[in-house]
Amino acid sequence: MRKSQISASMMCSNLVDLQATIDVFEKEKVEYLHIDVMDGEFVPNFGLGVDYIRGLRELTSIPLDLHLMIKDPEYKLPWIGIYKEDIVTIHYESTFQVQRALDYLVPYGCKRFLAINPATPIGQIEEVLDYIDGVNLLMVNPGFAGQKIVPSTLRKAEKLQKFLQEMHREDIILEVDGNITKEHGATLRSFGASIFVAGTSSIFCTNVSHFGEKIREFRKAVE
Repeated sequence: MRKSQISASMMCSNLVDLQATIDVFEKEKVEYLHIDVMDGEFVPNFGLGVDYIRGLRELTSIPLDLHLMIKDPEYKLPWIGIYKEDIVTIHYESTFQVQRALDYLVPYGCKRFLAINPATPIGQIEEVLDYIDGVNLLMVNPGFAGQKIVPSTLRKAEKLQKFLQEMHREDIILEVDGNITKEHGATLRSFGASIFVAGTSSIFCTNVSHFGEKIREFRKAVE
């Protein structure tokens, strides 16, 4: 089984404490910073944008986990500034040309992930398995932080694990995103998840000085 990794959801961070937050993440060796990029069109909300990403690059070398909740992402990739160490995730429903959008990521050398919503049938991704390095299984509907998990997504994670095994594609990485508590994380780990998007349900709280302890507790839960 792959080593578990944490992708800290920066949508949950306080901009006032951003440098202190980054310092803790670097000390605790958090593997990724999860950036929810939203355009107000694919989802009914605006999220972290290009300027935020550029500013974050100046503060840290932690790779970014760029979750693109935007319409027609293939045309907007050059705006973002993608690095080889990053993960870039597009949504199955965000473009009519999923394969083309994933192909546009090849020159960047990054990991290519496909996000599937709670209601997206697993079988729909079969035709793009050769284009991706991983799947981001959303445990909540996209667009807003602080939602509660859609209960059926826990069963869906198990089904996705079996589907990838049947396709002989155990090489595909499983990331889980949305209300990932320690308890949910442990369950999802047993279903093959190895990247856990960690937000207010796990590592973020009002006091930055507590982040380190919460990260260590969460790591232990998803080992």
